[in-house]
Amino acid sequence: MGYLTNNSEKPVIGITLGDFNGIGPEVIIKTLSDSRITKICLPIVYGSVKIFSKYKKLIETSEELHFHQTKNTEGVNPKKINIINCWEEDYEINPGKPTAESGQSAYISLSRAAEDLFSGKLDALVTAPINKKNIQSEEFKFPGHTEFFTHKSGVNDSLMLLVSEDLRVGVVTGHIPLSEVKKSLTKEKLLSKINVLYKALKNDFGILKPKIALLGLNPHAGEEGLLGKDEIELLTPLIEELKAKGVLIFGPFSADGFFGTKQYKKFDAVLGMYHDQGLIPFKTLAFDSGVNYTSGLPVIRTSPDHGTGYDIAGKNIANESSFREAVFLACDIVKNRKPVTV
Repeated sequence: MGYLTNNSEKPVIGITLGDFNGIGPEVIIKTLSDSRITKICLPIVYGSVKIFSKYKKLIETSEELHFHQTKNTEGVNPKKINIINCWEEDYEINPGKPTAESGQSAYISLSRAAEDLFSGKLDALVTAPINKKNIQSEEFKFPGHTEFFTHKSGVNDSLMLLVSEDLRVGVVTGHIPLSEVKKSLTKEKLLSKINVLYKALKNDFGILKPKIALLGLNPHAGEEGLLGKDEIELLTPLIEELKAKGVLIFGPFSADGFFGTKQYKKFDAVLGMYHDQGLIPFKTLAFDSGVNYTSGLPVIRTSPDHGTGYDIAGKNIANESSFREAVFLACDIVKNRKPVTV
């Protein structure tokens, strides 16, 4: 930890620009204007100082925010907020309108930051939102950040985990059509996701005996087979098998009642079967403070739980709370993963 800070205890946190026509630059500016950030970490932004200068003028921020410019991590100033200029072009900004330039720049920022992350120059990375369509290219052919980092890590599996204080919600299937969900739910896939979640709760969040809730696939968790047999044939036997091995896992719960009656407060994490089953209740409960954490990777990557926000881009109304919490969570996980020496 503290690779660039002469053995400082502050973690080095990389920050990607995201799509610069979205709210990424604005929430980054607002987050880094918070004096607490530089007290707990050394931020390095991957992007363009020209882009940030334009947004500072556009949103007319009263905060004094000055970047130390450098071309690579070797020129980082440990006492400043640093920005690595990833391109020289002076692109025009078009808030609210995704362009080929904003998509290409998002990839360049991500690529440079990921290279430094995997080479150990960063302790963690916080990614601003991308447009999953305009970033596509020969170099980037992934549904999103989660799949990109999973592929780059070379791990067999990862898990998208949404976090807000003690609320943690993961999903077994992520960015796939709803029509593909049922056939994707195999025993092997479920075991893999549960294993990733269990290890993350212990190693990244410091929970010694994690207690996990598993949601059912069908309405009312199948209603004893009346509304679907996946719970009877797959989920319940798997839960019993894991319980016999000492894993504290419970369910399958009916998703609507589970969140409606606040049962989630009794568990360290909740695992849903598909994207919207987990993310809709999570974002309803914790949209402003939620963080997306890619668990199961050898590196640490967090992001805000919102998208590019094109409808409010450049209007100085974007809420930076989720992005700031993503920085805080990245720092916490770095500390939790730090080997303890005696």
